[in-house]
Amino acid sequence: MTIKSDRWIRRMAESYGMIEPFEPGQVRHGSDGARMISYGTSSYGYDVRCGKDFKIFTNINSAVVDPKNFDADSFFDVHADVCIIPPNSFALAYTLEYFRIPRNVLTICLGKSTYARCGIIVNVTPLEPEWEGHVTLEFSNTTPLPAKIYANEGVAQMLFFESDEVCETSYADRGGKYMKQTGVTLPRS
Repeated sequence: MTIKSDRWIRRMAESYGMIEPFEPGQVRHGSDGARMISYGTSSYGYDVRCGKDFKIFTNINSAVVDPKNFDADSFFDVHADVCIIPPNSFALAYTLEYFRIPRNVLTICLGKSTYARCGIIVNVTPLEPEWEGHVTLEFSNTTPLPAKIYANEGVAQMLFFESDEVCETSYADRGGKYMKQTGVTLPRS
């Protein structure tokens, strides 16, 4: 298995539609010239952005977090350019980019160091062979202070690993429960 370079990422985005919308370079400034947290193709990965829809965790109902029976009332919805995550809490968002992962590729989502240096952690998650959709991202605020996440700016990096052989059973073959998800998707059992 080998990690793939910027040339491979550009080729797969253009020929396979692996990332849409796709930015072939690194964007560091907005249309108004203001600095932003970078997104787009990097040397060995792709920095994704999140959309403006966030689900912020709250425990006003004193719920128990149960991945088999998740209570959607544990979140409140925010549609904004900035998401403020309460101290020691988390928020969900989704990538603006839609992914189509090839059958011989495993993709790993990692947090960007800019956020990690502020105590904001992005959950490490795989995008399995032949998975397709918008990635639901989880941001944990590990600090005792409120923390900001910026929509339409870089929030996480995808790394692509190509195998020398095709997997026997892909995510699509298994009929995975998060196939072709759009927007922020809560846990499904």
